[in-house]
Amino acid sequence: MAVKMRLKRIGAKKKPFYRIIIADARAPRDGRFIDQVGTYNPLADPVEVKFDEEKAKDWLKKGVQPTDTVKRLLKNAGITD
Repeated sequence: MAVKMRLKRIGAKKKPFYRIIIADARAPRDGRFIDQVGTYNPLADPVEVKFDEEKAKDWLKKGVQPTDTVKRLLKNAGITD
């Protein structure tokens, strides 16, 4: 089973807000997920990103593959290199 760290959109129309989740790669974008590790609000100024660092690092150690966007957010938050 391939597991990914990716974004799940929960915001209203024209007002995006995302949860950073751990999910099976075959699950739909806004469907079932395993765990939530953070949030991302692109409309805030400056952009608001919150991570549960312990959970994120633990999942990365287990081999979870982050998507490109999540990888960039992790890098900006100082969780990965």
